[in-house]
Amino acid sequence: MSAFIVPRTIYHGLGSIENLKSLKGTKAVIVTGAGSMRKFGFIDKTIALLKEAGIASAVFDGVEADPSVETVRKGVEVFNREKPDLIIGLGGCSAIDAAKAMWVFYEYPDSTFEQICQPFAIKPLRKKAHFVAIPSTSGTGTEVTCCSVITDREAGTKHPIVSYEICPDIAIVDGELARSMPASVTANTGMDALSHDCEAFVSTLADAYTDALAKDSVRLVFANLPKAVADGSNLEVRQTMHDASCLAGIAFSNALLGIVHSMSHQVGGMFGVPHGRGNTILMPNIIRFNAKNTSKYELLAELIGKKTAEDFAQAVASLGKSVGIESSFKEYGIDAKAWESKLDTMAQNALNDPCTGANPRKPTLAEIKRIYQYCYAGTVVDF
Repeated sequence: MSAFIVPRTIYHGLGSIENLKSLKGTKAVIVTGAGSMRKFGFIDKTIALLKEAGIASAVFDGVEADPSVETVRKGVEVFNREKPDLIIGLGGCSAIDAAKAMWVFYEYPDSTFEQICQPFAIKPLRKKAHFVAIPSTSGTGTEVTCCSVITDREAGTKHPIVSYEICPDIAIVDGELARSMPASVTANTGMDALSHDCEAFVSTLADAYTDALAKDSVRLVFANLPKAVADGSNLEVRQTMHDASCLAGIAFSNALLGIVHSMSHQVGGMFGVPHGRGNTILMPNIIRFNAKNTSKYELLAELIGKKTAEDFAQAVASLGKSVGIESSFKEYGIDAKAWESKLDTMAQNALNDPCTGANPRKPTLAEIKRIYQYCYAGTVVDF
């Protein structure tokens, strides 16, 4: 028996941020990033719309890319002072992920990261606040997922937090917010959405519901990502990519992910490789690795006019290249000696990552190391 968990309400379409006027509450804390939401007027717009609903606002800004444990703790201090009954994650995935973690500690101040990072260990939320997610990037789908990723910079790794409790109550998927994304971020986040589709589709927990969403999102990403990178002012394309990201988010939140994410989490934590970029470099070889255990990649290949899993792996690589993403970690600029020094730790951490459990082919430590090495050099994996 399976469950299908989504936010209570998803508002989508250009201008859908206006639905903030219909919210109920007394005080909101808006959690956002380092500047683009303020620069393009979306913080002020959010505050004004909440005011129309009779809701006061406070802002916690400055959430960095790959939000840290320290930032989460600072945000919780603001929550404890302001006592919101609404938490609004506004901006990129980092802001929304950070807000989710802050929410947990706001409701359960005695919890630790070690406790909440255990899969599905978070106790029931919503005793103090409800959660609204408004993304400005088209990639993670965090506005509809049960996931948050927080970086422990001291340990040099990322903590995936997985619990249906942190699935937002309301998601607002408005492509107008995505117009602020530069081309490189558009490319990274769009390929991240594709990685969610691919991993959810072949996951051991995939079902008819998640397959339908993942397949349509794959079709939309291949058709629209190059257009979004080439012309970020095209709001119709921006909305389509925003929708594709949301569909992918719902798919993987319910079917979970695989070793693309397990391995990318480590490369991001150790070397600061943007998440979507790391996923793109890893995906083709992991498709080849997993294809030994599943025939479902052929179905994805058919969506884009191809036939085989190898065709699909090559199409993913070509799409990444077409939007300016490197084909290897060496090309990205990681030093060979630094890579070798971290390889064993990355491989072990990836094997232990919660995402590994739903991968269609169970890897050994040696196999993960080998995939890492092939992806560092940019050569085709052969198993």
